[in-house]
Amino acid sequence: MSERRTQPIKTVGLCVKPASRTAADAARALHGWLEERGVTVRADPDAAAVCGVSAHERETLAEKVDLLLVLGGDGTILAVVRESGSFEVPILGVNLGTLGFLAEINPDQQHALLEDMLAGHYEVEPRMRLRVRVVRDGTEILSALALNDAVFTRTELSRMLHIEARADGVPVTRYRGDGLIVSTPTGSTAYTLSAGGPILMPGSRVVALTPICPHTLTQRPLVLPAESALEITVRDDEGAAQLTVDGQVGASLAPSDIVYVTTDVPPAWFVVVPDRSRFEVLRTKLGWGAG
Repeated sequence: MSERRTQPIKTVGLCVKPASRTAADAARALHGWLEERGVTVRADPDAAAVCGVSAHERETLAEKVDLLLVLGGDGTILAVVRESGSFEVPILGVNLGTLGFLAEINPDQQHALLEDMLAGHYEVEPRMRLRVRVVRDGTEILSALALNDAVFTRTELSRMLHIEARADGVPVTRYRGDGLIVSTPTGSTAYTLSAGGPILMPGSRVVALTPICPHTLTQRPLVLPAESALEITVRDDEGAAQLTVDGQVGASLAPSDIVYVTTDVPPAWFVVVPDRSRFEVLRTKLGWGAG
């Protein structure tokens, strides 16, 4: 459920897709536009290099600004959400990529929305995140935040994964197949959609477990309450499996590793266009009803 904010935006943090000339040009133009309106602009290292301002790591940036303005595609937004840590600063994505599920607006819409935000008229909605932890022999070897998903896949094409899932200490099932996706509602339109998982509304308080090419057709996608504490173990004594968080960070898993997936982390807050229905977004992005 979105909520209306009335606090004017006075400080903006610019984040851009690395090594993108399009994003660099957009950042320079927005930097000038914002400064003309008396807005203080800070930037991540890539944006700082093209805007001529001091650079801040994204977690530090999230603590110092009223808005994170992300120029790029969904991959850039996923990285910014993860690297900004637990700070609940509003995030606005400007889509410079192709599909752009996470980026709320296109470049030709940015000035009108930003004018409203500078005046303190805008809406935000919370997006649930996952905390993903890998524990090996009692030692944590990975901890990462996920906006979309945690994906378990096999590392050898000829082998099938055996994955055991528990929720709140209770056995759920043992998945056999190419892997498993644990997804947030935001991530339900990402990898899990291609694997046959359900489409969930962004504000839903649930997580989806979607098997990838299951060996048994009775193993179907499962939706659990967000409060469920998941424990995922790869029960395979021959070789390792791979865990990937939001398609960007991860770890190789040994048979004894336990992966804990919980939602005990503050949500990411996304700026949304007022009165835009999520069903409209799905129709536009997925072509629902076309043809």
